[in-house]
Amino acid sequence: MDHTMRSLLSQIGGMDYLVSEFVRVTQYAIPANTFKRLIPENIQGAKTNHNHPVHTQLLGSNAELMAESAINAIEAGATHIDVNFGCPAKRVNGHGGGSVLLQTPDALYDIMSTIRKNLNSDIPVSAKIRLGFEDESLLFDNVAAIESAGVGTLTIHGRTKKDGYKPPARWEKIGEIQDNTKMIVVANGDIIDTHSLLRCQSITGCQHFMIGRGSLNNPFVFQQIRQELIGQKGTIDTAILNQLFTEYSSKLREHYDEMATLGRLKQWCGHLRFGFEDIKNNLQILRRCKSVDELTKAFENTLTKT
Repeated sequence: MDHTMRSLLSQIGGMDYLVSEFVRVTQYAIPANTFKRLIPENIQGAKTNHNHPVHTQLLGSNAELMAESAINAIEAGATHIDVNFGCPAKRVNGHGGGSVLLQTPDALYDIMSTIRKNLNSDIPVSAKIRLGFEDESLLFDNVAAIESAGVGTLTIHGRTKKDGYKPPARWEKIGEIQDNTKMIVVANGDIIDTHSLLRCQSITGCQHFMIGRGSLNNPFVFQQIRQELIGQKGTIDTAILNQLFTEYSSKLREHYDEMATLGRLKQWCGHLRFGFEDIKNNLQILRRCKSVDELTKAFENTLTKT
């Protein structure tokens, strides 16, 4: 998600922090100005307008360029560097980034240790991984490599690259890591509501959780979980969702043209269908809209049907 979606989720609230889209580091170090443009929260203390911290995420395979990019990100205002070793996309893996690096623990160590050594000790450095690439045979080697590089927090998605986003996340494997590392372990995968979070907690023993796609399916998920964990009823007001959709449309138009805005809104509708039955039942109507104004009106009509 880009800064416009982070702003929307931050407005609703409930999360501790957000993580940026990964910034790819390939043939050269990413300059500070690019980090300001792609992650504009860095200009304002690496926080959203609603005061939620935003961690800057990098993806790449060249340790020196990754470290130089991390230095430039801090210069741009970043306060936390995260490294993505979990992306399963073929285009990314084909260029030596993301989950393909889970086949080479030494590469994970080189990248993370080089970044860690080149940043001040007060700058947190974290990483995100999957259970492996083709299988889980190197899982503990990968975790050990990252921990020995001086990383303090590790987010683990409970699937391999080969799994993609199916079958169900194997939380028990995350629990094995939780029991054998001094790093803070953040569990990720298939956490979509309070029930699944509590199940994940009971299986993994983790106290920290990351929600990715689930927050696009239901942008109120963080707030609902917070409410339900203290015994309150988590509710969703569709009028608020409609208002947020309209506000998001306007925010997108400030940064993107009509077609790009329309595409992003339709993409979000595709996610929302998993959290809202009315949107699921009317998804084809929403996808056939030819303008942003037509889509926002159709969206409103969808939510106000009785």
